[in-house]
Amino acid sequence: MIQKATLISNENTAFLDVENQGNAFVFYCSSVKNVSEFTIEIEFSSDIIAFRNHDYTWVDLNEIRIATEFSPKLIQLENGTFVQANLTCGIWEIDFKNHKKLYWKFNPEFSKPITKYIGNSNAKTIVQATSKLKFEVFPALLFSKNYGIEISRSPLDFSAVLCFTDHCDFDTVANLKAQRDFFKEKNITVTKGFFLNHFSKRATNASLENDSVELELWRNDGHELCYHSLSQSIKSDEESNSDFKNFVPPFPELPVWIDHGYQPYNFSLFEKNSISQSEYESILIKKNIKILWNYIDSGTATSGVINQLNPTHFTLQKFAKGMKSESKIKQLQDLIKNIVFHYLNDEKTITQYKTTAQNFKKIRYQKDLKVVPTFFRNFLQLTASICSVFFSWRSSKKKPYKVAKYSPLFFKHTIANQETTIFQTVEMIDFEKSLSLENLELLIKESGICIAHTYFSDTINYHNGKLLTENNQVNPKVDTNFNYLKSTIEAQKIWNPTLSELHHYLQQFEKIVFEIDAEGRIQLQNSNDLVFRKVY
Repeated sequence: MIQKATLISNENTAFLDVENQGNAFVFYCSSVKNVSEFTIEIEFSSDIIAFRNHDYTWVDLNEIRIATEFSPKLIQLENGTFVQANLTCGIWEIDFKNHKKLYWKFNPEFSKPITKYIGNSNAKTIVQATSKLKFEVFPALLFSKNYGIEISRSPLDFSAVLCFTDHCDFDTVANLKAQRDFFKEKNITVTKGFFLNHFSKRATNASLENDSVELELWRNDGHELCYHSLSQSIKSDEESNSDFKNFVPPFPELPVWIDHGYQPYNFSLFEKNSISQSEYESILIKKNIKILWNYIDSGTATSGVINQLNPTHFTLQKFAKGMKSESKIKQLQDLIKNIVFHYLNDEKTITQYKTTAQNFKKIRYQKDLKVVPTFFRNFLQLTASICSVFFSWRSSKKKPYKVAKYSPLFFKHTIANQETTIFQTVEMIDFEKSLSLENLELLIKESGICIAHTYFSDTINYHNGKLLTENNQVNPKVDTNFNYLKSTIEAQKIWNPTLSELHHYLQQFEKIVFEIDAEGRIQLQNSNDLVFRKVY
């Protein structure tokens, strides 16, 4: 059934040793032991006619189909045979132009993206995580005339997943209490960021140093607390690095760290400062920090945009459609921002965008005419980049953002010698649009996952759909959305875990091995606590 298998890596391209073991074809990849990225190109003797999608439905091949680590790797051939991967690792990709070929990719570019800030201006660059390729067994394809097997991403029998990771930039004691009371009423669980030290330009900014009683109540209500760096404002590099090396974890279980701002000890920034990789890694281990944010959002949640596993949510077309109810000016502003930060998402364009905005403010508010030449130079270059997207709108509007194409959720990264877990999020600002009844139903329909990057205490005037209004009152429209969310959680249509709970469940996927017997029955070798079912 397999005509040819080719191994493609940076080193070379060659035919791959394939052993026919009855109903299984095993690919011996020992030749790429020291290669960080490679692809197995598999050519079948008959056409692929169906692909098991991320939403657990059969779909055709009229567009590029992708299966990630957390989606079924299962197809059906023209003769009715089911073909399933024996492992969840890597990414399957099928191009609609050739229905006989399957590409099994390991560590392709942007599948495991992390942010690094470099240079004097902290320019943002995206690099691929350093990820070791380790297999429980050699990759293989299992051929069955009977059925395939798919695994739930939730312990609630193929439910959707909604996880909130909240940044504490605007937290005060008063709005923390308002949030906590609200979430207790709605039975919502949050992974709640906090500042350990009270060092802030805002006197009322909450921190564990000043407000431990309130944050303890969050823990008592079942929320997960996590570090959002150590303070709201930035100290000198020497003081900051001393804080990072010497702080004592206030609770025994605080495994999650979310970068904030440009703190010099951030995961995204430490390498340009005076902390070596080995020292940084040893500090994390000593403090029991195991899960880090990659400082990347797949995109911005809005109407029709919520499921991280569906790359078609994260396109300019979907975002523009989701913003239709806004004014024309805001639609254009937000679309341009998405073009710069999500679609193009390159260091040069983002720097031009930020510099243009900064210089415009200097000219308008400070009457600083010295920056006029720089402003116009950056403005013209930025305009050219944005216009190129609009000129090619027919194709560019449907193209998934580069950091969303392979739907990263959790993945491994080796800082020095040991692996750390990295996670990616969806920016969620407007809770009226993002958590509308229609969006929640969409997430449920697709059995999707959303790890939301939120600011529940957001006070920025021009942001719409905030949770809290003046005097820490709950926005009535958002209240309605959370009432519906509560009902879906109670009905077990949505699982609402903390980040650590979600990671604990999903990390079991790494150890999954499927086997097949002589009669062509596929079995899950090590099911652990996973929910799974047969697919016909």
